[in-house]
Amino acid sequence: MAVLRPPSMSRTESLLLEMLRGRERYGLELVDASGGALKRGSVYVILARMEEKGFVDSWQEERAQGASGLPRRLYRATPYGLKVHDAFAMLREALALKPAEAP
Repeated sequence: MAVLRPPSMSRTESLLLEMLRGRERYGLELVDASGGALKRGSVYVILARMEEKGFVDSWQEERAQGASGLPRRLYRATPYGLKVHDAFAMLREALALKPAEAP
C-alpha cells in the first residue's frame, strides 16, 4: 500500500508562487523581481522541482519566425500550488500568534 505524504513547501517555493500569483513570468524575470533573494543558478532547479510537485506549469514561448535567440520558458502557478501555498501561509500565521494572556 502506498503511503500518502502531505506536500512540503520551502520558503523559496512560497516566494516564487507569490510572485507567480495571477501572472506568467520567465525565470530571469523572477530573479530580477526578487531583489536578490533568488539566484540565477538555483531558480531553474527550484522551478523544475515545483513543476514535479504540481505547483507550477511551464512551456516554451512561441517565437516569431526569424526571431533571434533561443525560445524562453514561461512559468505560472497552478491552482493546486496556490492552494498549498495559502494553506502553509495560514499555518505560519497561526503558529506566529501569541497565546492569550491568562487572567
